[in-house]
Amino acid sequence: VARQGWGGNWLPATTAVSSTHRLNNTGMGVQGFQDYLEKRCPGAAIPVDLLKLGRTAGRQHHHPGPLPPPARILIDADSGLQRLYGGYQTDWVCGGEWNAMLGYLSALSQACLYQGGLELVVVFNGTLGKERWPEWARRAQGQRQTAQLIVNHVGSKATPPPRAWFLPPACLSHCVRLAMFRFRVRVVQTLEDHHQEVLSLYRDFGFCGLIAQDSEFALCNVPAYFSSHALKLSWNGKNLTTHQYLLSEAARQLGLKTQQLPYFAALLGNHILPDEDLAAFHWSLLGPEHPLASLKVRAHQLVLPPCEVVIKAVSEYVSSIKDLGNLDAVARDVFNQSQSRMEDKVERFKKAVEYFSSASKPRPLSMGPSPHLCDHLTDKSSAWDDPASQGSGGDGSHGNGSGSNIPSLLSMATRSHMDITTPPLPQISAEVLRVAEHRHRRGLMYPEIYHILTKGEMKMAVCIEDDCNSEMPPASLLFRAARQYSYGVLFSLAETHRHLERLAMSNRGPLEVPPVIVKEWSSGKSKSALTPELVPALCFREWTCPNLRRLWLGRASEDRSRRTRAFLACLRSDCPALLNAAQVPQHLLLMCCVLRYMMQWPGGGILQRHELDAFLAQAVSNQLYEPDQLQELKVEKVDSRGVQLASLFMAGVDTALLVNDVCGQPLPWEHCCPWGFFDGKLFQTKLARASRDRLALFDMCEGQEELVSRVEKMRQAILDGINFTRPPPLPLFPSSTLPLLPPIPPSTPQPMGVPTIPFSTLMENILIRSVSPGLRSIPPQGGKLEIAGMVVGQWAGNKPLRGRGGLNMQVVSVGAGRG
Repeated sequence: VARQGWGGNWLPATTAVSSTHRLNNTGMGVQGFQDYLEKRCPGAAIPVDLLKLGRTAGRQHHHPGPLPPPARILIDADSGLQRLYGGYQTDWVCGGEWNAMLGYLSALSQACLYQGGLELVVVFNGTLGKERWPEWARRAQGQRQTAQLIVNHVGSKATPPPRAWFLPPACLSHCVRLAMFRFRVRVVQTLEDHHQEVLSLYRDFGFCGLIAQDSEFALCNVPAYFSSHALKLSWNGKNLTTHQYLLSEAARQLGLKTQQLPYFAALLGNHILPDEDLAAFHWSLLGPEHPLASLKVRAHQLVLPPCEVVIKAVSEYVSSIKDLGNLDAVARDVFNQSQSRMEDKVERFKKAVEYFSSASKPRPLSMGPSPHLCDHLTDKSSAWDDPASQGSGGDGSHGNGSGSNIPSLLSMATRSHMDITTPPLPQISAEVLRVAEHRHRRGLMYPEIYHILTKGEMKMAVCIEDDCNSEMPPASLLFRAARQYSYGVLFSLAETHRHLERLAMSNRGPLEVPPVIVKEWSSGKSKSALTPELVPALCFREWTCPNLRRLWLGRASEDRSRRTRAFLACLRSDCPALLNAAQVPQHLLLMCCVLRYMMQWPGGGILQRHELDAFLAQAVSNQLYEPDQLQELKVEKVDSRGVQLASLFMAGVDTALLVNDVCGQPLPWEHCCPWGFFDGKLFQTKLARASRDRLALFDMCEGQEELVSRVEKMRQAILDGINFTRPPPLPLFPSSTLPLLPPIPPSTPQPMGVPTIPFSTLMENILIRSVSPGLRSIPPQGGKLEIAGMVVGQWAGNKPLRGRGGLNMQVVSVGAGRG
């Protein structure tokens, strides 16, 4: 038995060892093929040592210089995030072992470069992925259920959860990205279609291998495809072992030829042609006599055959197709039992075949590689400069210039969750969009920012939360105000308000400020991940923030101060004490802003003083910078509240990274790295000692008066100006003047296409937006809220302000136009 090496080269035979790695989630259709490849195809997953392969490739490379150039290997961070974190340590539940992760990534990058002559390039998923929404929603819902299992387990047993329940700690992807910057590893961030762009990178820039864990890459016949889940670095850094997948061997066992693979992938079920559209076809392949035929219908639910059964049956069907070029004939045969949406299914089948066919082939030379990727892979500059000055500009288009031949799904029939429309977004200048795309491609910017600017949408990851805990709000709700202010900064809302106010005063006419609504997609309690929250942008009350172009590109000395103030204001931390370096060291400013924000939650209860001290004590602890001591540190009992606090805190750090990039990065990336101020296991040990008296703080600070003094100074800065005795905020409007209608039950038919959305949240957000700073007043004749043209709420007004003249009733419409 021979085996393939770099770029598909055949290497001497070795003893094959079957893969024993167990995937945590085995999806249906295409996503189940990876598991089938490992467990059901002997010889299709073989052990390899990447460092040995790299050294072999280096010796075979004829180069005129004294040293051959390193071979490039591409890592897909999206499917390999768990291994990049460092593996299966049980302490991830405490909030993140960031220094341990840093040590692992340092050893990995050094071993690749110095032991194997390999240059790593890590590609992160920066796409919105609307075409894969249902798949993402199912995964998010599963992660949310896992989070509840974790909370219940820790609460009852006070021990780490099983390995199979691994849930990426909040902010993990950004932490890995920052670590790659530190070790000078090249970073790329995809924009429109993650899988297609990864494959384009691999083929266009001569990479020797792809490390990932995704069935789509396996089905696209990547010549040197390696498992990220099986990646293991030896303790001495001389061996980097994993499994190489041989699709040719798997195809042989399935009786398939290479040219048949796109049809095979299309008919398994995927993001273009989903499983439910192929259920009847899959059952028809099994026949009525199959032992599983009785499971076809169970309790009026759609039941799909087991994945391995579907793979075998579909491969036999595809291998029997005589004319692969006649897609219409194949589609008619596949959907001959379909009773609805026949044309739509046929069109989706053709698109799926075209998608996987284009992914399996090198891109045409006439297209040329993306200029952004070219610049990045040939230039190590990482400064936040105007791309025009580096020759990496563009035409400001919103699309991905590197994939013009990739089939578009926008012309297809969309599902109901895609039909929720919002008011049009403010126009963004082409210059700002060029800068945004430039920074996004190079991984220099929080990935959601570009999609907020161009589409008005963002996705939020699942973190460890207890749905039964009424004391702690979900992270998406807790940090929503910070995101709302950042939306206001992105769309230069303050400047727009100021302009419209002046115009209204000069014309003595009504003040009409069009709402800026951002769709936030997340999985929440009693809420589908396919139902977005419609969140309005806000602007600051205390000062007028400069426009986005000035924040990002301004080079005057006062521009840095404006960027810093915008960052602080978004996090409700615009107070002089936090900028006093004698109280708050600069590398701890981001942490202190997040903690101050958490302390200001209305009604309190999120963070008590001794818990605040525990956060601060671990941030100044000498153990934080001693990886060996942290590794030996043992947590006797894992505190459930501490787990949730750490998760909320890291979600706040994630939000702070978004705010920092929105405001033009006033904090350098070195001061945004969590390993400089947080370790989950260390926080647990400090929290175990914490109480409300002075002696406990002395104990938490390891008996060092200097550390106690530093904690007290930071605590004083964090609490400066916060009034804890104030009563909870009153409702925005008396109930008598705001008749809120109850939400329409999901089971009720929706009149006139009104979408099923969180109605109470929508009303609250719209009303908060209506009295946000910059509007200054509510129209005297009141206002009303329209959804899809229907009036669903109204409110009374105030007396007109002097000199403003009479103002007409304000109408806020959601879902009535194109967004």
